[in-house]
This record gives sequence, C-alpha cells and structure tokens, in this order.
Amino acid sequence: MAGSNVLTGIVAIILGILIMAFPLLSVFTLSVLTGFGLILIGIWLLAMSFESWSSSKGMSIAALILGIIGIIVGIGLFGSILAFSIFVSMVIYIGGFFLILAGIIALFSGKGAAGRWGGVLGIILGIIYLIIGIYALNPLYLAWLIGIFLILSGIFQIFLPAAEE
Repeated sequence: MAGSNVLTGIVAIILGILIMAFPLLSVFTLSVLTGFGLILIGIWLLAMSFESWSSSKGMSIAALILGIIGIIVGIGLFGSILAFSIFVSMVIYIGGFFLILAGIIALFSGKGAAGRWGGVLGIILGIIYLIIGIYALNPLYLAWLIGIFLILSGIFQIFLPAAEE
C-alpha cells in the first residue's frame, strides 16, 4: 500500500522536527524509554535464568549475569541525558570501528558484493561514524542527528515504491 508508506514517512518527518525543536526533552524521553526497556529485558533475563537452571547451568548463569547488567545499565540510563548521550556515542564508535575493520578486510581480500570499492566505502563510512560519535556526546547534537535521520527516513519512505504482495 502506497498510503502506508506516505503515512509512516509523514510521521517520521513530524517526529524528526519535534526532536529537533525540543532536543533536551527528546533525548530525556529517549533515555527514559531505553532505560525502561533495558530494565524490562534484565528482569526477563533474570526470570529466564531461574527457569533454565535445571536444563543448563551455564546458560542460566549467563542469563543471570546479563539480567543483572541489563538492570544496572537500565537504571543508569533511565532519565539521564548525559549517560544516554555517552551510550549512543559509544554504540556509534563501535559501529565505526566495525565498519573500518570490515572495510579493511574487504579492501585486502577483494571479496564481498562490492569488492575492493566496498572496502574503501566501509573505511570512509567508519571514519564518518567516528566523527559523528564525537558530536553524539553533546545531547543537542544527538537530538539533531536523530531528527535529521528521521526526516531523511521519512522522505525516503514517502518516495519508496510500495512493496508488491
């Protein structure tokens, strides 16, 4: 349905504009949602660790440790603009390093869909990710990055051809 593409595109554009208009409130809201989600995942992992104890002690201990870490990180992120900005920046940095490493591997191996040019592109995109990671440390820039992403995604969504069913 072409109508649903347009509707989701418009919603993404509106959300992008709202995030850019109210950057600190938006980053605060995202930190609350992310923290709450991690707390719920941590609680679920704790429950799974007790449930799986009889079948696999190793998996149970791993789920217990991950559950505790999830709850601690979720509490740390819940409503903390600074912690959320650092978390997002760290994720962007890690993504940048992975892109650079994948680009180097593709560049030297010549393998993959795009071959050596894909490797060069991976390295360039990885460097761009590292630069963006620096800006993501500032909550105002983080809100602008998220807003721009949503607006561009919305525009692409509107002009995306409808999937055939």
